[in-house]
Amino acid sequence: MDYIPRADSDFNDWVKQYNEYVKVNFAALGLLIGDSTKLDTAFTKWETDYNSMLAAQAALNAAVQTKFAARDSLEELVREDTKKIQANPAVTNAQKAELGITIPKEKRTAVPVPTTRPMADVDNRQRLQHTIHFFDEGTQQSKAKPEGVRGCEIWCKIGGDPPLDYNETKFLATDTKTPYLAHYDGIDGGKTAHYLLRWVNNRNEPGPWSETISVTISA
Repeated sequence: MDYIPRADSDFNDWVKQYNEYVKVNFAALGLLIGDSTKLDTAFTKWETDYNSMLAAQAALNAAVQTKFAARDSLEELVREDTKKIQANPAVTNAQKAELGITIPKEKRTAVPVPTTRPMADVDNRQRLQHTIHFFDEGTQQSKAKPEGVRGCEIWCKIGGDPPLDYNETKFLATDTKTPYLAHYDGIDGGKTAHYLLRWVNNRNEPGPWSETISVTISA
């Protein structure tokens, strides 16, 4: 390792002692007085510049702290004024953009509760299987769901008379894409499956029930 310290503060302490010792003992060390004088002159310049740097750093640190305090004060005033601006309904988004402040997002229109009913064509050609193609009563030639609709709830009653309401049925699924495939056990072969369908939106709010769709389960 180099005997000369790398850090300025350590170097300053070390070289000060070195210079003082040389000034007193230069002859015993085999040096000339000119060597000692040259060393002392260089040390004096170093010490002056080093102390000037320390003073400048202290002044800079003070200036930085002053700057931080000024910014904190200014930011507080800006935020207070911005709260008043944001609360003023007369201020336009264009004005807010010019100020460079946050433009609140427009409130989204609530998803409507479905008002139309699904209809269905049920393919029972496969044994113990129903393929349920559902569509909206208002757009019977399209597979598209009504606006805001997440899917179609499918409920079913097996056998007997058609249900008077959904309480007599069993929930099968909420299908987001037509068709829905329903499978049945062999014991259900030859029975009639009675279906009730309704749309549900993204908040799971249901629309009106469909007409009952009754189809035989092929055995």
